[in-house]
Amino acid sequence: MTDLAAIPPPASPKPAKETKAQKAERLKLAKNPWEAWEEVRQFAREGRAAVLPEWAEFYFKWWGVYTQGDGLGVTGGKDGVGKATDYFMMRIGLPNGLLTSHQLRVIGDLTKKHARNLSDITTRQNIQLHWLTIESMPEIVEALTAIGLSPKGACGDVLRNVTGCPLAGLDGHEIIDASPLAVEVARGLTANPEFYNLPRKFKVTVSACPLWCSYPEINDVALTTIKREVNGPNGIQHEIGYTLRVGGGLSTEPHIGIRIPAFIPQDKAYAVVEAVLRVFKEQAGLRENRTRARIKYLFMRHAWTAETMLEAIEAKLGYKLDPSPIDEDVVPDDVYRDHIGITPQLQPGLSAVGASVMGGRLSGDQLIQLADLAEEFGDGQLRATIMQNIVLINVPNARARDLVHRLGEIGLHVEVTPFWRGAIACTGTEFCKLAISETKAFSKWLTSEMEERLPGFDQQIKLHVTGCTNSCGQSWIADIGLEGKKIKKDGKMVDAFYFCVGGAVGKYAAIARQIGYRAAAEDCPEAIERLLRAYLAARESGEDLRAYFARTDDESLRAQLNGTYIPAVERDPAPVGAGRHAPGE
Repeated sequence: MTDLAAIPPPASPKPAKETKAQKAERLKLAKNPWEAWEEVRQFAREGRAAVLPEWAEFYFKWWGVYTQGDGLGVTGGKDGVGKATDYFMMRIGLPNGLLTSHQLRVIGDLTKKHARNLSDITTRQNIQLHWLTIESMPEIVEALTAIGLSPKGACGDVLRNVTGCPLAGLDGHEIIDASPLAVEVARGLTANPEFYNLPRKFKVTVSACPLWCSYPEINDVALTTIKREVNGPNGIQHEIGYTLRVGGGLSTEPHIGIRIPAFIPQDKAYAVVEAVLRVFKEQAGLRENRTRARIKYLFMRHAWTAETMLEAIEAKLGYKLDPSPIDEDVVPDDVYRDHIGITPQLQPGLSAVGASVMGGRLSGDQLIQLADLAEEFGDGQLRATIMQNIVLINVPNARARDLVHRLGEIGLHVEVTPFWRGAIACTGTEFCKLAISETKAFSKWLTSEMEERLPGFDQQIKLHVTGCTNSCGQSWIADIGLEGKKIKKDGKMVDAFYFCVGGAVGKYAAIARQIGYRAAAEDCPEAIERLLRAYLAARESGEDLRAYFARTDDESLRAQLNGTYIPAVERDPAPVGAGRHAPGE
């Protein structure tokens, strides 16, 4: 007879492992990090060992802070994320890129005192600091708060820094100054506790720039200006409003924003942005997978259309929007969008002077020197740009050339080659835990190599370097986008790059093509030289680089890069864990 008491009870089913998305949602429901700064003060008093893991790898992002990598990137880490050090990196939000000399001088002092004299202008008009200790965090945040700035919302599942044209209010070609709206959106919706818990990050740009310099094509929400005719008391009049785009983004799956068929009056624009934000917040289906949680996936994977989105927006607003008066916007031609150089302002007798900053990197000393120059030559106002550059404004025309010279003396250049002007680089393995290749120094070296190899090159060229597949360096919209990887060469693993070609924004907007070519970092200049010389030899009259790439097949471009035919290689998949800690702008 069986002894029932001796039979062990059936084993309990093993609980399902919590997914990354489930963990993120649990942590967000548990705490609004903006309301828990006192915990950070306690960490600062007790030291780095006291920092809780959920703060180090999650909650800190709501304060614009990431743990800093060990310089090796993904190498040596696990689950697609490299090892963290005891140091942190922080982004400082600059709505519309607006800066005063006083603010910049304070940031410069903080950079010298706490960040080993190193800062970066980012592709969202932020300033990013590195080498920060936990002990320095309260002092830094207090200093930024005192000058009207904050890192809050520069990272995390929130509304990110709101971008706009650095020449807003100054450019005689814009039809309105949209920067007050950009600032209003930033102040009202960034760090707003009602929107601390979005499915993922949410990027907004507001601009009247005729060049679309803030890249409305690749933002989650983008407002660009438009005119329509209306019947007024004195006959037909022109009303200025906005066109809305939703769902742009890059990362591992790029998508050009969808134009919504509505006219947005100026006095309704803020409400429309908030309505889209609410629509996004309520999408439970986007909270199931961190790598597919952006609003663009409503269009890419959930069958939404421009009309579907408009209906959802109007439901939130509680009223209908007028149809757009046109079927298509006047999209700017394929021109530089960086406002580099001396630009006459709308204000008589004044100019804006834009300096190109290689890789966006500036020392604290340079930040302070820029603040001094802004006061000496202008009225102390500056603007950061999404091309990682800086613009000094309200400079008397007669003094603009002198300012160009003085900028050169501190290592910043206004008159640069196409290679320098079009260079963009993300953080790379130097500080980022997701990166596979180093980027900043490589981009600077690559630029100098190309200048030496092709000194008379006469075309705009955007040469973007990104350290991994997350495209923080915006490789998807570059003429030549280099995506970091590792390959074995001469028996050693070395930095290398996968080539994407033919990306663009504007009139010829397109996602760069994966042409199946890769090269060790040290071999990239020679490959690019071969490609560009092939273009120079084969171009038709007036044919620019974009048009040439568009009419040339992948196999031919790959052969030009390699010097002879070579089979295509596949692009590496996104690393496991991508999207969880991705610091991408």
